[in-house]
Amino acid sequence: MNKTLSGKVALVTGGSRGLGAATAIALADQGADIAISYVASEEKAAALVEVLKAKGVRAVAIRADQGDPGAAAPLIQNVVETLGKLDILVNNAAVAWQGRTIDDPEIDNAAMDRQWIINTMGVVANIRAAARVLPDGGRIISVGSGLGTRIAFPGTTDYAASKAAVVGYSKGAARDLGARNITVNVVQAGMMDTDMAAASKGKLPPIIMESHAIHRYAAVEEVAAAIVFLAGPDAGFITGSVVDVNGGFTA
Repeated sequence: MNKTLSGKVALVTGGSRGLGAATAIALADQGADIAISYVASEEKAAALVEVLKAKGVRAVAIRADQGDPGAAAPLIQNVVETLGKLDILVNNAAVAWQGRTIDDPEIDNAAMDRQWIINTMGVVANIRAAARVLPDGGRIISVGSGLGTRIAFPGTTDYAASKAAVVGYSKGAARDLGARNITVNVVQAGMMDTDMAAASKGKLPPIIMESHAIHRYAAVEEVAAAIVFLAGPDAGFITGSVVDVNGGFTA
């Protein structure tokens, strides 16, 4: 079988579980060598590295906190030193702290500020650092959210804005890096069947599911497939774009 990413090196941030792990596996299935970053899930990261190596690719897990933008450059440098280069950056690491409106006296402003740092400034720092080492024709894909485009219910202001900012930055980066044929895109995911989502299944207000055209959670593999496509050779003329994989939430 032809593996479209043979010889490429990809970094997936927050890659030890959920969508990040599914994306790392899908990229490895196409022949890419994989680096994943993680913060706390060391055992899961190590286990995933073994799964990836069993597919015949090189793989490494690197501890790096996306909540510290200063960690981005050392992370990218570590990938290049360990695997020789970097061709594909997937910004997956993020947090989602929602549920309280901005006028709620119980809202945790410190947590909201840290959400901005992780979801926006961490991504910005990764893109800046990667742009210096990516070869011409490199790929940058960031995981966004349908809430970055459409706010269908209250209590998501800071999270939604942090994801909308990633879209704006990605469009600007696409312009800046276009002369080098480096593409920069965003995949806006919707509700996914992950460990984090398991606790909320059956407990969400009806408006949330009803706001989707397809009334179900996405499999992480469905979102990962879009990321892998954007990382591949057939997506070389797609840049500055937002690809919605969210069951029609943004329709």
